[in-house]
Amino acid sequence: MTSRVFIDGQEGTTGLQIHQRLRERSDLELLEIASERRKDVAAKRELMRAADVVILCLPDSAAIEAVALANPEMRIIDASTAHRVHSDWVYGLPELEATARERLRSARRVSNPGCYPTGFLLAVRPLIDAGIMSRAHPLVVHAQSGYSGGGKKLIEAFENHRETGPNPAWTVRPYALTLEHKHVPEMQRYAELEHAPLFCPMLGNYYQGMLVHVPLPLRALVKSVSPADVHALLSERYARERFIRVMPLGGGQALEAGCLNATALNHTNQLELFVFGNRDHVLVTARLDNLGKGASGAAVQNLNLMLGCDEGLGLPNQTPSVA
Repeated sequence: MTSRVFIDGQEGTTGLQIHQRLRERSDLELLEIASERRKDVAAKRELMRAADVVILCLPDSAAIEAVALANPEMRIIDASTAHRVHSDWVYGLPELEATARERLRSARRVSNPGCYPTGFLLAVRPLIDAGIMSRAHPLVVHAQSGYSGGGKKLIEAFENHRETGPNPAWTVRPYALTLEHKHVPEMQRYAELEHAPLFCPMLGNYYQGMLVHVPLPLRALVKSVSPADVHALLSERYARERFIRVMPLGGGQALEAGCLNATALNHTNQLELFVFGNRDHVLVTARLDNLGKGASGAAVQNLNLMLGCDEGLGLPNQTPSVA
């Protein structure tokens, strides 16, 4: 049976990536709106009502307007931030907890997770669930992403500076220095934290790829554990997950001259977790493609669950890093 899918916002970075992952599938029919009618409410409503699943790849305000056109039975995946902490929407991170897939299979409204929160939550939530970390722990999160996650204007800004020659000011650019990044509510809610984490993101002068670092002083944890204990916990938690891989303690051969390459998982739906540490501290790091597992790959994974397909259908399954 063929399922009909309408991607509203197909021309954007995430929408294009989702379309690329779906266009060759024989089990799907992609409904497309003519470019000159993209803002035509009647045309959009008609396509939404003809689709089995609608995927919204729009700015927050436009996503809210699109949902207002939908009837209650319509199945929607929203890739924007608009509904990620809404109580009526199912959070689309299948690996977050044991009941997540069951909820996604029956969901009418699914909010696709953000790229930074995906890495953060998969690194932290097992430690909280196991009672190693208090829900009141004052978490700090450092992260670096390729500039593609910032949308068309930011992509153009970085690429214009690249064309004019080397510019040290654009090598690494910390941002969200008001400490009010739009992903923070999502990170706090689904990690089940009592307080919002201090989130310090930055953009690198490369197109895609992401590292999310969560430093943990061992003395501040609820239980006395070692880096090896943390590594064992994460390894057990994700042992049966096809898209998550816990790398050897200390990074092993995945390190390149002692460094970690943010781009090693580009064009995959993989996420790797690393545990580094000594007797005083642990650093848990997630590596992923911000356009893959952090956006379009996650949307396809959620779509597959909603349609009752194999979860990995249409998703690249290679893991390029060396264990």
